[in-house]
Amino acid sequence: MNRQEATQKIMEAKIAKGLTWEEISKVSENSETWVVTALLGQATMTRPEAEKIGKLLELDEEVIQALTVVPLRGQVMQMPPTDPILYRLYEMMLQYAPTLRELILEKAGEGVMSAINFNLGVDTQEDPKGGDPRIVITLNGKFLPFRTW
Repeated sequence: MNRQEATQKIMEAKIAKGLTWEEISKVSENSETWVVTALLGQATMTRPEAEKIGKLLELDEEVIQALTVVPLRGQVMQMPPTDPILYRLYEMMLQYAPTLRELILEKAGEGVMSAINFNLGVDTQEDPKGGDPRIVITLNGKFLPFRTW
């Protein structure tokens, strides 16, 4: 079973059981965002962690095994994305990535932000002006300076 097929089975089980990602991630020692990343096929779970998730979602052995296989990352969607949420994130990077680059260079020097030594967070907060909630996305990655040799 490949990762996309496993993800489909996981989504079906999540819906059938009426569970939230937060509820599913509680059986893990990792963060909610990391667990969702793994269950969507973009990170590798340990066997014990995959078994815990598998037990909760009543997944077949084939799906549990697929969660422990190193994925081919970044291959899950067309670019540019067509889903409205994914497209807005893509659009934000198109617009603000040059600004982020300049500020990273100025504040940390020449290098990159790691997506390996990395934490991702998603939350909501009330809008102080009222109305719809605001979305807060936190990207927290280790700075990796370029080196001379």
